[in-house]
Amino acid sequence: MIERIIIIDSVDPVSFYGVNNCNMQLIRNLFPKLRMAARGQVIKVIGDEEETAQFEKRIKELEDYCSRYNKLPEDVILDIVKGHSPKEMKRDDVIIYGINGKPIAARNPNQQKLVDAFIHNDLTFALGPAGTGKTYIAIALAVRALKNREVRKIILSRPAVEAGEKLGFLPGDMKDKIDPYLQPLYDALEDMIPAVKLKEYMDNNVIQIAPLAFMRGRTLNDAVIVLDEAQNTTTHQIKMFLTRLGMNAKMIITGDVTQIDLPRSVRSGLVQALHVLNGVEGIGMVEFGKKDIVRHHLVQRIVEAYQHYDDEMKSQRDTLEQPELSD
Repeated sequence: MIERIIIIDSVDPVSFYGVNNCNMQLIRNLFPKLRMAARGQVIKVIGDEEETAQFEKRIKELEDYCSRYNKLPEDVILDIVKGHSPKEMKRDDVIIYGINGKPIAARNPNQQKLVDAFIHNDLTFALGPAGTGKTYIAIALAVRALKNREVRKIILSRPAVEAGEKLGFLPGDMKDKIDPYLQPLYDALEDMIPAVKLKEYMDNNVIQIAPLAFMRGRTLNDAVIVLDEAQNTTTHQIKMFLTRLGMNAKMIITGDVTQIDLPRSVRSGLVQALHVLNGVEGIGMVEFGKKDIVRHHLVQRIVEAYQHYDDEMKSQRDTLEQPELSD
């Protein structure tokens, strides 16, 4: 009789063991000659050497499946333990599988262009109106790179710029004040990574979410770095951020130049960067339009209405600014 200790560190234990440990109970029933105990990421098993070795092999295969698809159905457990290949949920367009095995894939041609641009470039700009999925796809690509061990960390950032309201006097410490700006990034991650695993990643700084100001002085190696809402960076901020790019790192910059919340006297760093970096080798650029919006159908109509209003206002200003011809 020997004891083996198996570590399952690439999955969320809750997803692996199942609700009320139902998956673990099924595994116990399939290996009746073994005694086993599971706690957290550790499974201890006692029994014959050959059978415990077989058990460890099957557990690792189950872990690989659960890591890839974020779920472990009963039929998959039965197939793998019996030595059969489980049915693959194979789709060429899937970026990753989110919570409960939900496939996350490009939903329109421009989202697919962003996926392709990320593969072929170390720096990619994704530009366009709200609701086009720029940030969501960018974060999905970052999570895929982390899961595939292509990088060791994910760094997500946003400039902390108030969009009309003043949040400086909210109660709490700095984290409490800053988190509302960063919440959309948390929301996307929570769709893609089980809660326990996400907390572990964040506690260990594998995934870091921080305001843009916290990036100064850092060199970001072995990482996917995403800067969201980049239209609200100043010219100095975006230059500082772009020059953080380190070895074996990729960067995605997202923004919407029609929603700049900076003071009127401050030039958007994103606008300047697009002009300065135009044509530079190794930089990709994907432009989304209102037809790419993937939120509620009203969002597209709202964007169109505001664009029409802005065009009318611009036309009126241009008319008023034209000099009158003297006789």
